[in-house]
Order: sequence, then C-alpha cells, then structure tokens
Amino acid sequence: MNENIAFLELKYGNIYGGYPNFYAIAEASLLVFETHSKRVFLESWNNTIDINIVSVSSKVNELGNTIGKLREVINLRTGRVNQYDEAFQLGEQDLDREFAKLRNTKMWLQKFFMKNMRKYQFRDLITFDGNRDLFLCEKARVDFRNYNIVDMQKEITAETNYLFSLNKLAKVINFNFDHTSLRSNNLQYRLHPIAAKQIKPGAAAYDAVRLLMVHQEFREFHDDFLMKGALLLNKIEMMKKD
Repeated sequence: MNENIAFLELKYGNIYGGYPNFYAIAEASLLVFETHSKRVFLESWNNTIDINIVSVSSKVNELGNTIGKLREVINLRTGRVNQYDEAFQLGEQDLDREFAKLRNTKMWLQKFFMKNMRKYQFRDLITFDGNRDLFLCEKARVDFRNYNIVDMQKEITAETNYLFSLNKLAKVINFNFDHTSLRSNNLQYRLHPIAAKQIKPGAAAYDAVRLLMVHQEFREFHDDFLMKGALLLNKIEMMKKD
C-alpha cells in the first residue's frame, strides 16, 4: 500500500512595477514523506529568469507573532535584493517584455510536477493556506484531480478556533533543523545532504519542511500539540498586555 504523503509550497510575487494581481512563481517545493521508512525526499524548482519581483515576508518576534511586513525587490536570476519603491511603475512595452520572459514558466513548472508526481506515487497532498498555490499550479496545467488535498491551516483552525500562521506553528512545535536532521518537540527525521542544502530560511523548501513537522506533530501528538498551541497564545496575549 502506498503511504507517501506530499507537501506543496510555492514562493511567488508580483512583477516589480506591474499589476498587483499577476504573480510570477519564483520557487516550487514538493516534499514527499515515506510514512513507513520516515524518509524525507525534497524536490525544488527555481525560476532563474532575469526578472524583478516583489517579495513580501513577515517580520516576526520571538513568539512567531507578525509585527510587520517587509517588501523587497528580488531579481530571480541573480538573487540580488533591492529596495522597494511603491511608486515605481513599468511602461506598457517594458511590462510586455517582462511577460514574454515568463512565457515558458508554465511549461517548466508542469514538467517539474509531472516528473515528481510519477516518481513518488502519492495520493495525499498537504498545503498550508494553499488556495493560491494550487491555483497557480493549475494555471500551469498541473493536474491535481486525483489527489486528496488537505489544507492544514484550515484543519488546525477548525480545532483551535484560531488562525495560526506557519511561523507561529513552528514555535508551537519547537521546529529546528541542521544539515543532518529535522527536529520538533516529539519527532526527529534524518535528512539527506541533497535535501538539507535546499533548506534555507525564506525558501519554499524551508516552509515545506516546517509544514511536514507541523503535520506530523498534529497527527501523532495531537493533545500535546493543542496544549502547546494554547500556551503560545497565552504568551502572546500576556505580551500584548505588557
């Protein structure tokens, strides 16, 4: 019986100076977890087109609570980071050239997913607040119709009546990692060096491994998970009162 579970994470942003409702995918990560062997497989795709996108990330405190948003301009080819200017706009011809650069992205993304969906043969696909991730993949003609898709944020919200971010949940489970393993309150999984090299804070792969550990703690140590989640929320409330 196939017991592989997959975890999907994307990184994306608007073209700098372009339309706010058009997203260019910067990274895709597909993590596959073998439940019988506890092995972690991590596949990543990086967009290396010479294009600038707006990256939006959360500034968090020591409890994982969001205290602000950081907007930066990142060139996908070089990785160079520049300051974001809200007033900057591209002209129509320049914007058309940027769209043309992205023309093959859908094909590359479709090939990435098709190859790995055949390779690992999973049925359960886990996301976190994943509606936009799924939408962007489906626009690239990635077919998820035969998969059981679970949104972990929705499941946890239904039980806790609180909208946890992945940053907060990483604090709940005490997530950490190094070049050999992933660790949380009750679990530890070994990492292959090839997988470990992909895991960098802010990357799609980093969110994918955090999501794996949140999922496993929630499934296997449910009561402990809920208790530690409540403790974190109490600490956040106490901090607000100080």
